[in-house]
Amino acid sequence: MTIRRLAATLVCVFAGWLAVLSLVVAVSDAAPGAVAVWPSAGFLSRLPEGAAVVGAGPLWVTVRSDLPGLGRTLYRAGARLVLPAGLPGCLPLPAPPR
Repeated sequence: MTIRRLAATLVCVFAGWLAVLSLVVAVSDAAPGAVAVWPSAGFLSRLPEGAAVVGAGPLWVTVRSDLPGLGRTLYRAGARLVLPAGLPGCLPLPAPPR
């Protein structure tokens, strides 16, 4: 495999991973929060009641909420890309010892 094919494969895998994550947050409420990447101007003012900003950076805002349809709500508020936040991962973590 040439370096160009390897690089193209890595780009496709990364794009597919982002697509799956954005699909998860758009169609389910599995994640307790979401990361809005590249939010538009005025994004924070359009957040619904019950949504809390738990982190922010120059290109992203992390929002936590129990509202149904959080991903769709963030898209309507002006986020260009919404990714899930707070998912436990593929394997559930064992219960902590008591």
